[in-house]
Amino acid sequence: MGKGTDKLYITHSEWASEDAYSASAGSGVSKSNTAGAPFRRLPFNFCAISLQPFSHPVCSPEGAIFDITNILPWLKKHGTNPVTGAPLKSTELIKLHFAKNDDGEMVDPVTFKVFTDNTHLVALRNTGNVFAYDTVERLNIKAKNWRDLVSEEEFSRKDIITLQDPQSIESRNLSTFKYLQEGANTATPEQQRERNDPSRNVNTAALGNGASILKPKTKTAEPNINPDALASNKDSILRTLSAISSSSKSQNPSLSTPISTDTTTPTSNPPKPQTHHALHTTGLAAASLTSTGLTPHTAADLAPLSQETYLLHPRRVRAPGYVLLTICLPSPSPSSTTTTTRHLTLTLLPEHAPRACFNFLALARTGSYTHTILHRNIPSFMVQGGDPSGTGRGGASIWNKPFADELDGPLKFDKRGVLAMANKGKNTNTSQFFITYRPCMHLMRKHTIFGRVEEEDGGESMATLGMLEKVEVEAESNRPVREVRVLEAKVLVDPFEAFLEEAGEKERVEREREEVRRKGGEEDERVTWTGKRVKGVGSGGGGKAEGKGGEGGVGKYLKGDAAGRSVDGKQGRVMEEWEGGETIEEEQPKKKKIKGGFGNFDSW
Repeated sequence: MGKGTDKLYITHSEWASEDAYSASAGSGVSKSNTAGAPFRRLPFNFCAISLQPFSHPVCSPEGAIFDITNILPWLKKHGTNPVTGAPLKSTELIKLHFAKNDDGEMVDPVTFKVFTDNTHLVALRNTGNVFAYDTVERLNIKAKNWRDLVSEEEFSRKDIITLQDPQSIESRNLSTFKYLQEGANTATPEQQRERNDPSRNVNTAALGNGASILKPKTKTAEPNINPDALASNKDSILRTLSAISSSSKSQNPSLSTPISTDTTTPTSNPPKPQTHHALHTTGLAAASLTSTGLTPHTAADLAPLSQETYLLHPRRVRAPGYVLLTICLPSPSPSSTTTTTRHLTLTLLPEHAPRACFNFLALARTGSYTHTILHRNIPSFMVQGGDPSGTGRGGASIWNKPFADELDGPLKFDKRGVLAMANKGKNTNTSQFFITYRPCMHLMRKHTIFGRVEEEDGGESMATLGMLEKVEVEAESNRPVREVRVLEAKVLVDPFEAFLEEAGEKERVEREREEVRRKGGEEDERVTWTGKRVKGVGSGGGGKAEGKGGEGGVGKYLKGDAAGRSVDGKQGRVMEEWEGGETIEEEQPKKKKIKGGFGNFDSW
């Protein structure tokens, strides 16, 4: 019974010690409220200011985690870190991104290990992604791979912020929090009004008739709430959320999700966008079978495709696109300073090179080709442009990174006026393009062909191409002596937009048909369970199934049955009446006896 002994009693010193937790504990337990109090650690998924689980986590540069809805009112009032007391601004907060499994548990996005209060957690300052330190140490620090494992964003060792360290438990010790030591009130005005509301602190269901007395008192005691103040407070929180989201988005656009500030409730559910799937599965069934860190999956679900991946699949969009280039050409005479404006129409072929066409159209829409120069012109070979810097070494794609070659398909460098992507090696396409002056079969399988010069515009585009070939160039660099500038690149026809509009229209029609089908179909499509068509209300049938004479339903059989009945109640006989009043029966035709076989079994 004693501590560490086999004695059947407790000594006085054991009874009076400060680690006694029984109901009859001695006076020594009061020492636990002193500076040497037992350690109380804040869980990792709790806000450090509200001491409740967070919903929108952010952290300070030191690693203290807060909920954005709780820290903003504090910063507006005090402007300090509630944990350390140091100055803190709302712009210094870092939005955190926690990965979760199917059970809603926070996990490491790489190893899928569930986070606990004993996990060493770190976050990256520039992306806000939260990892286990073991993952960052093995895959980043030791491997010297200074890229985010989720978003591929570069970072340095200084960007690693420790959120929870099991070896340094004092960082989450509640007794060291500055605002708790000072006894500061951290409740927001809404929380304070909720605490002061008597109806929330009293069980009105147990008061009986007294509840009717308490309700009027709570209405009279309710403070005057200024809706403008509430709206301004809410707007400030939303603005800060948007600022944090935009800052993280500028650092990592592929990861960040814009926060919607629209607080209005939609009147109807918007239609869900159509989901496209790949021809392969997600692989979760196999991965969960071989890994205990993943939630078990038994279904072989197809992997979903993003709209861009679905749209840029070869042979998906087959309609051509058209772009009009307005080019400023110098005068053929070297002594003349006049210029000529010519038009060059390009036909894009997205059926076999969708990514190159999509990139060219997007750059033309954003004005990346406006006022650029054709920096390279080799007669009897090609003319090259698309570099905003004009040096031939610049330019970027619409994705801000090079994209892969698209070399499959029937397109060839077999004639004059072929439009292709310029590159500096395999899969290095950006924004530069070139147009050939003659067949160049030696360029096959080296450059992506995505269009041609339009020939059916009255010969204007081919004439412009001929004038480009005659422009005087420098002998060594093949750079035009006088600038040849693209004044404007105008998109005439975008096949991708037309494809999306057509797909959206088909989806809308199908959705309307499904809605009509769910309600029972149109008037002329409704049928009974037997397959008979049901007439509409205005078709003269009264909504009855079609039959002879326009009668519908089972009533027509009952009416015919009643007409066949006689006065004497005999059914199935037709009675005729003569002028003399004598009624005779019509003779029924005799049935012919069938010889042979078993007959109709009447004699059985």
